[in-house]
Amino acid sequence: MATTTSMPAPDAQARPAISPFGRVIGVFFSPKATFEDIVRKPSWVLPVILLTVLSIGVSFSINQRVNWREFMAQQIEKSPQSANMSAEQKEQRIEGGAKFTPIVTWVIGVCGPILFTLVVALFMWGAYNLLGGANTDFATSFAITTHAALTGLVSSLLFILILYLKPPGTVDMENPIATNLAVVLPDDSAKWMMALLKSIDIFTFWTLILLAIGFATTNPKKLKGSKAFTIAFSVWAVYVVLRVGSAWIFS
Repeated sequence: MATTTSMPAPDAQARPAISPFGRVIGVFFSPKATFEDIVRKPSWVLPVILLTVLSIGVSFSINQRVNWREFMAQQIEKSPQSANMSAEQKEQRIEGGAKFTPIVTWVIGVCGPILFTLVVALFMWGAYNLLGGANTDFATSFAITTHAALTGLVSSLLFILILYLKPPGTVDMENPIATNLAVVLPDDSAKWMMALLKSIDIFTFWTLILLAIGFATTNPKKLKGSKAFTIAFSVWAVYVVLRVGSAWIFS
């Protein structure tokens, strides 16, 4: 796999550098010019910090607003295995879940953003180099991915707002902000169908579009037209197939 850093377009070199905070704002309002600047001088520290802070805020809000004992009891009752469990076994599951789920929530809040962006950056780096001839390096891929993932700031703020506006226990923790097609499905829908429609999400598509715009700037000659978008959505489609297949197998 080629690891040579791609050269930005000449007009991008002539523009003044954008500050880290300017890049955060620019991703939402002028993504093409912002990603051209990012490709010229990759950076990822500020977006990772912002995503992690918001993620920790979500974890804090969840643990404040969710009654984990009640939540675990509901999840166990929904499970097909609950019919074969004694009252004592159910109680043990509920107590164990109520004890460890808050800890897991904190771990995800702290580690989730960096791990998520690393994995996405790795797959996109491979896809754009192998399929698109981007000839970019991983540092640039990671910088593009962390900035594209800033859509998570909006979804995290919405999540926190919903948690505090709705009465405790009424938020659907499996689909809290309901920005995907799964919101139209009844609760007893097949898991594979739920997984499929959850993948068709406004914030997912927004992030994919930003990724395509970002990677297109790494090599505009080879990634012109719709090619950058085709690669981004193809990687997403493979993920959806795996997710749906896994839900079908284990349902």
